Amino acid sequence: MFKPVHAGCLGMADIIDGDSIAAELREDLTAAVETLVDAGHRPTLATVLMSPDPASETYISMKQDDCEELGIGTRDVRLDTDAPAERLFETIEQLNTDGAVDGLLVQSPVADHVDYREVIERIDPMKDVDAFHPENVGRLVAGYPRYKPCTPHGIQQMLAATGVDTEGADAVVVGRSRIVGRPMANLFVQRAPGGNATTTVCHSRTEDLAAKTRQADILVAAAGVPELVDGSMIQEGAVVVDVGINRVERENGESELVGDVAFESARETAGAITPVPGGVGPMTRAMLLYNTVKAASLQRDIDVDLSAVGS
Repeated sequence: MFKPVHAGCLGMADIIDGDSIAAELREDLTAAVETLVDAGHRPTLATVLMSPDPASETYISMKQDDCEELGIGTRDVRLDTDAPAERLFETIEQLNTDGAVDGLLVQSPVADHVDYREVIERIDPMKDVDAFHPENVGRLVAGYPRYKPCTPHGIQQMLAATGVDTEGADAVVVGRSRIVGRPMANLFVQRAPGGNATTTVCHSRTEDLAAKTRQADILVAAAGVPELVDGSMIQEGAVVVDVGINRVERENGESELVGDVAFESARETAGAITPVPGGVGPMTRAMLLYNTVKAASLQRDIDVDLSAVGS
């Protein structure tokens, strides 16, 4: 049964440190990687980039650094933005059939002339460590996921590590994207650890958003709107998870990275809150590593112990 989180001293929320929780998860994965290597296979993640977006370049570099730190192999594939879509599809097929590659992700966004939905559908579901392929989405909704999408799964693990019991909780998810909002809601309602919550999904057509968010014991903000949620929209003692990463310009002309939650306002009401950066982002990357190790285990039929990290 859900137990409310009480605000820390001086009425300020506890800060949920995603960096430290993710570091522990990566440490727990070390033994599984060693098991695979001892059995003769190094788990390997292939990343494909077809975009000049500087943020995408940064994300790819961070994912590769995480892999190397854990002993996971990497393949770094870069395609010219002006290349035909067929070039990307051929690359995906080559990586699908490459027995040395266990996980495959195509960094979003891709070039404008490429249909990203078709990109996702062409990835082998067994290598789809983002868990975006329709087959993997269907398995998640049905209640027996092969892989869970990295951000929602990371949030589940973060809540568990923080001692937040979702069972019986009122959970509100702001945002209905296929990457975060919808799978997060699916995980919250599952009859499984990290689930059993009464879940509401809010979006751009929701009337009186504040009335909905104030009912939340657990509030996940994933709308992609800078500082959409402030302290007046939060129930006292609620757990607030901020998925947003938005760069905004202040009146002084300087830019600042902010989430979908107005942090300073929200932490006066919440019981616990994730910062931006240093909250959800590291957890997303940690669960990508988890999915890659799990993919290697499944494809190689090598048993590894992933119980310390979670199902």
